[in-house]
Amino acid sequence: MRLSLTHAGLWCLCAAQGVAASVGHRHQHGGSITPETRGHEAHGHEARGHQPHGHQARGHEARSRRDPDVDPRAAAKAAIDSMNSAFFNSTLAVWAPTDPWWLSGVAITSVIDYMRKTDTTDYLDKVTAIFQAQRSQAPGGAGDFRAESTDDTGWWALAMVRMFDITGDRHYLDLAAGDEAYIYQSWSEKPCGGGIYVDIAARTYKNAIANELYIKLAAALHNRIPGDTVYLERAKKAWKWFKSSGMINEGGLINDGLASRKDGTCFNNGLPVWTYNQGVVLGALVELYHATSSTGYLQDARAIADAVLSSSPSKRGNPSLVDHASILTEGDCSGPREASGGCNVDQQIFKGVFMYNLAELDEAIARAGIDSDDGGRPYAKFLRKNIRSAYVHARGKGTSGLAGGADLYGVAWGGLDPGRAQWTATLGTQASALGLLISGI
Repeated sequence: MRLSLTHAGLWCLCAAQGVAASVGHRHQHGGSITPETRGHEAHGHEARGHQPHGHQARGHEARSRRDPDVDPRAAAKAAIDSMNSAFFNSTLAVWAPTDPWWLSGVAITSVIDYMRKTDTTDYLDKVTAIFQAQRSQAPGGAGDFRAESTDDTGWWALAMVRMFDITGDRHYLDLAAGDEAYIYQSWSEKPCGGGIYVDIAARTYKNAIANELYIKLAAALHNRIPGDTVYLERAKKAWKWFKSSGMINEGGLINDGLASRKDGTCFNNGLPVWTYNQGVVLGALVELYHATSSTGYLQDARAIADAVLSSSPSKRGNPSLVDHASILTEGDCSGPREASGGCNVDQQIFKGVFMYNLAELDEAIARAGIDSDDGGRPYAKFLRKNIRSAYVHARGKGTSGLAGGADLYGVAWGGLDPGRAQWTATLGTQASALGLLISGI
């Protein structure tokens, strides 16, 4: 996440009258292209978005049909191939290079997870080439995936942890460890009694995503480096601070970040409850559970996940993050805004991040043997239902005539509102759907 000067005032950690009125915290990236522009990708120009000519299945009408069984493995592979065909820029070795760089960090993590879960090496050469090319490409940073913000750095560092998991190559773990040190330099006790700044140079904003990514990264490093104690202590300290910081609101959901008072104490800034802020923390707590065997971390994670699945506007001011059919939505840009592209390309990826982290929690609960729901997997039914819905209602089905169009996904997993004839595929919507599909493998 790169903070623009025009938005800097929204994130200042000074007293925040009026800041809760802000409805978004990322750049307005993304957009769409016409079918005529699709051919330029072969010449090194990325395709920003696709608007298939066919109709996306519409909410109530489409959902009345019986959803078919979906093979998540086959669907995920098809989604990766379509993402590569539609958005990958071979010259720059990244997807959609004019979109925010962190989106490719999320996308590559899901591609690696596909290989990890299927025990294949289908995309290993491509992923290796991307890492080699992007190591020095971090926008505004100093190389080695060290960006100008701690969250952008964190996404790529976690991708390298995953790369270590499938290759055993310590080089990737060393890079991730270097990025942990880079991020940890942005920890400060004042204001707020602790926490990581998201904006490295300005040091004005302590938000949820930067701290969640850090906790997950530090705990993951501990779990992969024999004899470590430093990373674990840092992860435990960061979670203890986060849990008491005020970012978790009275409804059990996590707002975007903190604002500060003149005396250095901080409070929840009331900014949107984004799905990815509810998701990354789940994966972070799973890593802490693996590090400590303390089921208390899983209980903390379950409380957040359950708050998402039971969310509604009537619950203490929180948005509903699921629709009437239990399909995940992006609460602060749901309904017509979500389905028509009102969410920017950053926000379009958030749901997939939540889902693959929810799957990590579901698996950890099953292995711990602490739940009897659905074969010990309390979230498996929710994951399956969302996979089926996205596959039926958000997938292009080959109607667009564009390369890769058959398995390009829109943002509205439950289908468009009646009367809407088009949807737009972007790197954000595609990587989000991929994260969802990976959760089912």
